[in-house]
Amino acid sequence: MQEHDTQQAITLLNRIMELELAGVVRYTHYALMVFGYHRIPIVSWMKKNADESLAHATKAGELVTLLGGHPSLAIGPLLETHQHDMGDILRESLAHEQLARDAYYALLALTEGKHVLLEEYARDMIVEEELHADEVNKMLRRPGETAAWSE
Repeated sequence: MQEHDTQQAITLLNRIMELELAGVVRYTHYALMVFGYHRIPIVSWMKKNADESLAHATKAGELVTLLGGHPSLAIGPLLETHQHDMGDILRESLAHEQLARDAYYALLALTEGKHVLLEEYARDMIVEEELHADEVNKMLRRPGETAAWSE
């Protein structure tokens, strides 16, 4: 990769790190705001997502330093909608996850055919994020519905 591409990759990786750190905060907050009969399994799922977001942020930061960059201390957007219905929380989660997927796709576009490690990292993370989005999508469906949820 050329120096310009390396700097762009560092910028994207820092953006990914910030978004994933925001995911840690979001999922931790969501876990605190779940009430009702299904609280225990959903809280566990939210905490697992917070842990995964931290692992993703750490990996992005490691790649920043691999490229000779400085990991960001910022955290991505944390807009509080004050909507705590489970459906609202899941839709908010999907919107946040889309930002992360977009950043991984941008990294893939930048590195494809230029840097195998970053290209494969981006591909792997896109797969994880797409599967996560599918899981949330299925949670938003009513039992018996097979069509994907959409706004």
